Parts: sequence; C-alpha cells; structure tokens
Amino acid sequence: MASMKLPDSAPSPTQDCERLSRALQGIGGADENLIVWILGHRNAFQRKEIKETYQRLYKESIIDRLHSKLSGVLKKAMVLWMNEAPERDAMLAHEAFKRRWKRINQLQALVEIACASSPQHLMAVRRAYCSLYECSLEEDIISNVSTSLQKGVAIHLTSHTQNIYNKEIVSVKLLVSLVSSYRHDREFVDWNIAKSEAAKLHEAIEKKQFDNDDVVWILATRNLFQLKATFGCYKQLYKVAIDQAINSRGNGDLSFMLRAVILCIDSPEKHFAEVIRSSTVGQWSTDMDSLTRAIVTRAEIDMKKIKGEYFKMSNTNLDDVVTREVSGVYRDFLIALIGGKF
Repeated sequence: MASMKLPDSAPSPTQDCERLSRALQGIGGADENLIVWILGHRNAFQRKEIKETYQRLYKESIIDRLHSKLSGVLKKAMVLWMNEAPERDAMLAHEAFKRRWKRINQLQALVEIACASSPQHLMAVRRAYCSLYECSLEEDIISNVSTSLQKGVAIHLTSHTQNIYNKEIVSVKLLVSLVSSYRHDREFVDWNIAKSEAAKLHEAIEKKQFDNDDVVWILATRNLFQLKATFGCYKQLYKVAIDQAINSRGNGDLSFMLRAVILCIDSPEKHFAEVIRSSTVGQWSTDMDSLTRAIVTRAEIDMKKIKGEYFKMSNTNLDDVVTREVSGVYRDFLIALIGGKF
C-alpha cells in the first residue's frame, strides 16, 4: 500500500515538464522546492510520462538534468526515484559493491532485491544490471569479495579465522543463490515439507550452524508461499518466531543476513521498519543511504504497512522521526514519499 499523496487533478506531463525545466534553469540554482513538490507527488506511471515528455521537448534526459543540478543526498534520492524500479534496484546493488565488502550486513540491499519482491521483478533487475554495468549481478557478487577473504586462501588460518572464512564463503554462496534463483510463485503449499524443513532449520539454529547447506538450500530455492508455511510451522512447533530464534542464537554477519532473508520473505514491512529505525539511531549521525533506500524503494509498495510497523516498534510516528532527523529539502522529499505534510 502506497503512502504518497497524489493531486486530485494532476497537470499534464507537458505542464509538469515546463515547470520542471524552469525549476532546473534558475540563475541562483535549481528550485529544489518546486522539483520536490512536483516529482514527490507523481506515481511511477506519471513519472515515466514526464521522462518521455521532457526528452521529447528538450532533447535531454531529465534524470541527467537532475543529476547535474542537484547535489548531496537529495540528488541521490531524486535520481533513484526517477529511475524505473528495476534500474533503481540495479543501481542500489552496484552501490553496495562500492563499499568493498567491509561487512556482509552492508549488502542487505541485495537480500531485499532478491527476497522482498516478485520473481519477475528480480529477473528485471538482473537484466537491468547487465545492461547498465555489462556484467551479471552474480559475477559482481563473486568478484567483490573482501580483500581479507581473498588473502585468506593463501595464508595459514587458525581454527577461529577458518570458521569466519567459511561463514563468509557461505554468505557469498547464499547471495549468489538468492539473486540467481527463480522462485515459482504458485500458492500451493506442501505441509509435510514445511514441517520437515522447519525441523531442519531448528536443528541448524540450535547448533548455531548457520552455514549449514540445508539452510542455504531451503531459503534460496523454496517459493515464498512454501517458506511462509515453513516459518509458520517453526513458530507452532518451537513456540518462537524463526527470526527471533536466529537473533537469540547468533550475532555475526551470516546470522544477520539470514534474519534479513527471513523477514524480507515473511514480513517485508517489518524488515524495512527495522532498516529505517537502525538508520536513525546511530550514535553519531543518521545513515542517509539506508534511510533513502528504504523509503524510495517502498514508497509505492507497502509504506503504509511500514509506518504501522515502525510505530509498533518505536511508539513514534515515522513522519516525526524524519522531521527530527533530516533537514532541508531532502526532508521535504522524504516526507512527501511517506505521505506526510510539509
């Protein structure tokens, strides 16, 4: 459920483009407030019409124009917003690789792309990634292994570092499996399989064997309906939600990633509410990249549900948190996307 508010009677694409052109040609700089007012209140279809009309009228890409005239986090958020969803997610995946694998949890954008959307969308993202970067998503996951992991092959490892090394290998394997999998989206559920695989997952979690092959295989190959049934059986049989069980038994990068996989499949609104909450409770500053990713990618999907989950977690309205933690026109843009007032 989208949260953004659209005008009752939107101007034509031509009218929007004429106003945007003037806003982007201001002598003292772009009129950021007008740009946000227009584009922050247009849905995906309307934005596509604006892009096509702007190209026809002015013989240039409005995305390129926005990129050249805006700056900072507003530029990044607006460029993501104006790209279509597959290209947007491809860009976010590529951006994750620029962090050079400092920590696995920085790559949760890949988990979101693979697990919090439809199989058809994932296929579209993979095609967009190849088109934009002349490389497959899977190839970039494998090639962007951390320097420490690469060196680990050539040096003597203690039992402790060997264990860390093995878990990172499994993390790579899991990510590749997730983004390359095509989950059949039929609604049929085999409850015998659900109970059996719930037991396998429980055994691995209890033994803290998060790198177990069964865990990777189950999470990466079963369709979403079957997995939701498995997670339901897990809670019924063991009296605890599977994400909570993982949270209580592990605190490493692999367990973090597995929990993200499960939440993205079972309750994406809860996952993104947690991403937003984590991005705004940092000791020193707000994680603008994570905040932008969560709001821009989910504004037209399930932001109303995310706002509800956020309130349950924090007893605070998301609108109030964004108003407090973010400033300027960037704040106004995010508020528009979550359906608030500015």
